[in-house]
Amino acid sequence: MNQPTPAIVSQQAVRTLPRWALVLLCLAYVVPGYVGRAPWRNADITAFGYMLALFEGRTEWMAPLVGGMAPQTDGLLPYWLGAWALQLAPAAMPAEMAVRVPFMLLLLLAMAATWWGVYCLARSPGAQPVAFAFGGEANPIDYARAMADGGLLALIASLGLAQLSHETTGYVTQLACTTLVFFAAAAMPYRNAAPALAMLVGLAGLVLGGAPTMAVLMGLGCAALAWLSPVEATRAARLWALAWLGSTLLAGLLATRLDLWQWRISLPAWGSPEWGSLLRLLAWFTWPAWPLALWTLWRWRRQIAHPMRHRHLVLPIWFAGLAFCAALVTQPADRALLPGLPAIATLAAFALPTLRRSISALIDWFTLLFFSVSAIAIWVIWISLQTGFPAKPAANVAKLAPGFESEFSLLALAAALAATVAWCALVVWRTSRNRAAIWKSLVLPASGATLGWLLLMSLWLPLLDYARSYAPQVEQVMASIGNPAPRCVATYGLSRAQLIGLEFHGQVATTQISTTSKNRRPCDWLVADAQMWDATQDRVLLDGWKPVARIARPTVRSDQLILLRKRPAR
Repeated sequence: MNQPTPAIVSQQAVRTLPRWALVLLCLAYVVPGYVGRAPWRNADITAFGYMLALFEGRTEWMAPLVGGMAPQTDGLLPYWLGAWALQLAPAAMPAEMAVRVPFMLLLLLAMAATWWGVYCLARSPGAQPVAFAFGGEANPIDYARAMADGGLLALIASLGLAQLSHETTGYVTQLACTTLVFFAAAAMPYRNAAPALAMLVGLAGLVLGGAPTMAVLMGLGCAALAWLSPVEATRAARLWALAWLGSTLLAGLLATRLDLWQWRISLPAWGSPEWGSLLRLLAWFTWPAWPLALWTLWRWRRQIAHPMRHRHLVLPIWFAGLAFCAALVTQPADRALLPGLPAIATLAAFALPTLRRSISALIDWFTLLFFSVSAIAIWVIWISLQTGFPAKPAANVAKLAPGFESEFSLLALAAALAATVAWCALVVWRTSRNRAAIWKSLVLPASGATLGWLLLMSLWLPLLDYARSYAPQVEQVMASIGNPAPRCVATYGLSRAQLIGLEFHGQVATTQISTTSKNRRPCDWLVADAQMWDATQDRVLLDGWKPVARIARPTVRSDQLILLRKRPAR
């Protein structure tokens, strides 16, 4: 007898993951990285600078500029969100924290939409497990909940999600809006209001977030899914198809009206080393979801041959394929791949009903060793920085980050200890009892990724701030200027991130000069990018300033700024 699906799941295997544990895991993943840190280079502090400029009224809302430069990334929505958050935030809240609040909510929204998307797909007829001859197979609702838990755990476990999802950039907006569109397509057979709202908000958000092409392609794919699927061949499905087409048309018109159509296609040449870099990116960025996703494609291959009958496969394949193509032809590839993680996690979830016990045990033990060793390494280096024992890790840090002085935080220590104890308890629970829950193979990967991220963002946060922010370099610049603080500082050749870092950390007004500026000496002090200054051939510009100091960023000695003082007029 041929099995209709490769999924064989008993009712015992679909026990629900405790809601409190799932919510706590999500919060433990989302909050660290948003709270307590300085803006990091490059995209993070650049986006923050445009948000601050909008809030202070220094630029136009429809065409934001900083130092006369437009953003490098497309889209207006992330800058609007940050500026609105600054307007609503209490005066006592630091500006860099205020702009992160909407992005924290967007990440939580992406997690919730992923869960509901997988839940709705798992309820579709083609995704149901095999019915047992004498009963005892999984109840469809319980099965869908367990699969949704697995999909969310696979998303949290993805290594590429950690840093990029904790930045205040348009890529977080694209991630959240993509998952809204994904949820809308998954839920349209079961609900009306929520999917319709998610469809409209998701497509409009993608357009305003800088991804109009992806919005149109996703909308057209979802329209085709609604129109062609025999499972949904009803009048309601036809109406959904028309709704998708109409929403996609509106999204395209919105992008045209705001002139957001930008093409930056850059396909690597055949035989180029970039192909190897892309493969390495795919291997670690989507780990551990991609091996499970490939297993799903293999075990469900007969069902994929009839795609319109198995929407739980064709929908995530379409979304993941779009993200892969975007990563292939655009830069930076990792940020283009980020919105595809929910779809890849969904495919990974549908591998769970087909995993053999030996494969599940292999995942558990590999994850246990990897994250336990990583956590021990983080703790050892932190202890070395605090106590000097063992001496070697502290010496290595001093070599890589000269000038760094370790700080002690009781709150960070308490959070790290709580996370470590929770990890140990989870390991004991997972290894000492034979739990049959279908999501059990992804509990350790998701919890281990959360543990590693939380430890880094608590114990190592001062070190990471020192290495990844412009604060140490700008502090040296301002110390070299001395008191009194200058009225303004001229800049030459600084990038957007460097310019914003100087304004924010140095608390000074800046004005840019160039070789074509009429007034090349508007301020008494000049901060120039070392490479740009050394390359200039303008003698009038060079003779007008006297070099005072050459200041490198502590962790990257090649990243240097030159501080110059205005020569007296002759």
